[in-house]
Amino acid sequence: MRRQFFRPIAALGVIAALGLPYTVIAQPQYPVKPIRLIVPFSAGSATDILARIIGAKIGEGGQWQVMVDNRPGAGGTLGATTVAKSPPDGYTLILVSVGHAINATLYPKLGYDTLKDFAPVSLVASVPNVLVVNAASPYKSMRDIVAAAKAKPGTLNFDSAGSGSSTHLSGEMFKMRAGIDIVHIPFKGTGEALTDVMAGRGDMMFAPTVSALPFVKQGKLRALAVTTPARAGALPDVPTVAEAGLPGYAFDSWFGVLAPAGTPKEVIQAVNAEIGKALASPDVRERLAAQGAEARASTPQEFSSYIQAEIGKLAPVVKQSGVRAGE
Repeated sequence: MRRQFFRPIAALGVIAALGLPYTVIAQPQYPVKPIRLIVPFSAGSATDILARIIGAKIGEGGQWQVMVDNRPGAGGTLGATTVAKSPPDGYTLILVSVGHAINATLYPKLGYDTLKDFAPVSLVASVPNVLVVNAASPYKSMRDIVAAAKAKPGTLNFDSAGSGSSTHLSGEMFKMRAGIDIVHIPFKGTGEALTDVMAGRGDMMFAPTVSALPFVKQGKLRALAVTTPARAGALPDVPTVAEAGLPGYAFDSWFGVLAPAGTPKEVIQAVNAEIGKALASPDVRERLAAQGAEARASTPQEFSSYIQAEIGKLAPVVKQSGVRAGE
């Protein structure tokens, strides 16, 4: 076996010494087939919308083809498990949300390690949650809600898209920072929760801007505050929660792309570069803005550090809320 292995190497050395030409077989340039971008939520979700916008832009040049594959279930963990167990060849990626960081604490047993089983590629976008109430609600500001909740603890409620979701935890963080007692009402999705608020049954909701914005524009909902550190471009006249009276409050519903751990660095860099180019294009930025999202590219290293920081920030909120997976 050793002689068979070294003979071709020795032959190449002789050819080189004699100055004779020889051919090196080049490796095909990545990608040579369609890339599967898994969305761990259903079609029409904020994650799905962003994936299709970015995937379509990346595919415009012809060399890259991105196929969105919806794998909903278990708060996004089913899709994440699929990617964690996929070959690290760059042909299976996943667009995750802040829920990826939440699930690290929410689920006592996952089919993967949130940090070790994935290779961060890039942040993609940030979608603020917005505190909304029914257009006919007596609450005209966030301060009105806090005052009412302190006057009658446990009488107000807030809807969410489900226990452990970003819409739930941004509300729990609000409760913690404001020192108030409001009752959490979970629904099976953002649409159901918003419908409840618009019907006047739910008092409020911290809804994704991408979902709430159309109803705010139609006059069916009133926007009181956004959860991000800076005001949202889609709602420039709406203050942040911090500006509205809770300094230091910040909850960011972010989205980013991950690959299976062990994916070659050159592949990670290639995908990162394509995402960066897509996010820099004016048409993509306009489409994201129309959805209430803001483009947010990063290096793989920056995204890795960001995920770790988010897990650390959100773990106390998950634990203090008492929420358990599957509730």
